[in-house]
Amino acid sequence: MPPNIAIVGCGLIGSKRAQALAGGRLAICCDVDRGRAQALAAAHPHAEPATDWRAAAIAPGIDIVIVATTHDMLAPIAATAAGAGKHVLIEKPGARRASELDAVAEAARRTGALVRIGFSHRYHRAFQKARAIFDSGAVGPLLFIRGRYGHGGRPGYEREWRADPALSGGGELLDQGVHLIDLARWFLGDFTRVTGRTPSYFWKMPVEDNAFLLLESAAGQIAFLHAGWTEWKNLFSFEICGRDGKLEITGLGGSYGTERLTFYKMHPEMGPPETTAWEFPMADNSWEAEFADFLEDIRLNRQPRPGIQDAHAALRIVERVYQVERVYQENAT
Repeated sequence: MPPNIAIVGCGLIGSKRAQALAGGRLAICCDVDRGRAQALAAAHPHAEPATDWRAAAIAPGIDIVIVATTHDMLAPIAATAAGAGKHVLIEKPGARRASELDAVAEAARRTGALVRIGFSHRYHRAFQKARAIFDSGAVGPLLFIRGRYGHGGRPGYEREWRADPALSGGGELLDQGVHLIDLARWFLGDFTRVTGRTPSYFWKMPVEDNAFLLLESAAGQIAFLHAGWTEWKNLFSFEICGRDGKLEITGLGGSYGTERLTFYKMHPEMGPPETTAWEFPMADNSWEAEFADFLEDIRLNRQPRPGIQDAHAALRIVERVYQVERVYQENAT
């Protein structure tokens, strides 16, 4: 029997998640806005609308709860679901702060629930191919990572929930920047030195519209990351630079351009590298691949990766950068 699934949060992300549930059966669509819950339920046979997230998170017969709400509610809903023994997929970043995940982790330990964090970029075809090449040793020891991610917002962006720190916990660093942090950790591991800046250049809001990060591993490898809401033309670029070659991922499909992986293989005599490129012009299937992997986690009773520990580590980096920004602002006044 396919697992029964409840989605809490029926906005854009919840609706996209609902389209990526092959192998599962959507049973409950829950949102504080009944109209949104009804609209999503109407699009999926056998799904019922609901507005009480607590009831949805512990509903009998539900096996998996997907949490796709504003950031302030991600951890409370996940902790309730995990406490009821439900497996949980939490939309990134998982919480506003690392400490909010403690209750989720405790509930999962108590009941044996499995919790996955929706860092879905790991599942893009270009990244899956890049990871396979990296794991083969073809790029050699890693030297550094350079990542850029950005879009341009839209009229009224400063009045949306992402601009309210009580709901979002922060700005662009928690929105797109946390994806870059997770990807950098996926290849380089943990970072022992963290610094950065989080200014707001354009949008008049109490959260940042740009984030600049410099992260360093214990081995001295650097990740230089920039995420911005002032890119104007959507952009994604991620470069993984090794002693023997470089992997470059550009585009994510749609408005970010065709997803592409280029492998630059250095010759022993150096000079122009041997260059091989793969393009993925088909529709993005990262969320489908991510959910399929979660079903496999559940079948094998294995801890999901990325899981709570990965989100906790990423959020600690975010908090450190915000702390650096606060000190900078205090010294500037």
